[in-house]
Amino acid sequence: MIELRTPAEIDQMRPAGRFVAEVLATLRDETTVGTNLLAIDRRAHDLIRRAGAESCYIDYHPSFGASPFGKVICTSVNDAVLHGLPHDYDLRGGDLVSLDFAVSVDGWVADSAVSFVVGTARDEDLALIDTTERALEAAIAHARVGNRIGDISAAISHVATTDGYRINTDFGGHGVGRTMHGDPHVPNDGKAGRGYPLRPGLVLALEPWFLQTTDGLVTDPDGWTLRSVDGSRGAHSEHTVAITEEGPIVLTDRSFLGVD
Repeated sequence: MIELRTPAEIDQMRPAGRFVAEVLATLRDETTVGTNLLAIDRRAHDLIRRAGAESCYIDYHPSFGASPFGKVICTSVNDAVLHGLPHDYDLRGGDLVSLDFAVSVDGWVADSAVSFVVGTARDEDLALIDTTERALEAAIAHARVGNRIGDISAAISHVATTDGYRINTDFGGHGVGRTMHGDPHVPNDGKAGRGYPLRPGLVLALEPWFLQTTDGLVTDPDGWTLRSVDGSRGAHSEHTVAITEEGPIVLTDRSFLGVD
C-alpha cells in the first residue's frame, strides 16, 4: 500500500534523515586503509545506541535473505554492490566501499548510501561513483508533483546508459516511512510518463547502483552480499526524498555537514 505523509509527518522524519546523514559522514571520514568492516559495524552500532535510534537491518529478514541480517550497516566492497554483510576484512588501498545505512528515529525511517574509495583511487572507480551520484541528482530533480515514477526511473537510466553502464532492475528505490521498505518500487530503468503519479507526501528512497561491465548479480555464501557476476566493481548512491508542493526535500542531505 502506498502511503502519503502530511507536512507535519515529513517534519517528524527530519531527525531520522539528519541522523543517517551524520552517521554516514562520520563513517566515511573514519574509514581508511586498514579499517575492518566489523569495526565499521561496531561504530555504527555505538552511534545508534547513543542516539536512542533503532536499526532497520539487524533483525531484517526478507524473502531474499538467508537469515536475519544481524548487523546494522551494509558494507559492500569492490565487486560487492548491495547488501554487503560486514565480515572480518581489513580494507586495502584502492578498495571501493559502499555503505548503506537505515535507522528508525521516533518511529520514522530514513535510508541512505554512499560510495567512496580508500587510498589511491582508480579513474574508472571514480567515474562509476560519479555516475551513481549524478543519476541520483537527476532522480531527485524529477521527484516532483505532476511527474510519475517512470520519470524518475527514466532519469536514472539516461545518466547510466549515456555513461555506458547496464542497469539491473531487480533492486531499486522504494517507499519509506514507518518501515524501511514500502510501496512503490522505483526501478532504475523505466519509461517517462508511466507509473504511479507523484503526489505531495510521497517519501521515497531513491538509489541508483551500477556495475562497471555487467548487470548480473550473484549472492555470496553468506546469503546476503550481492556481487557482480564478472568480478567488476559496483557503486551505490541513495537518499531519502520527500515530495512536496514546493519541490523535493532530501531528508538525508549531507551538505549541511560540509560534505557531498
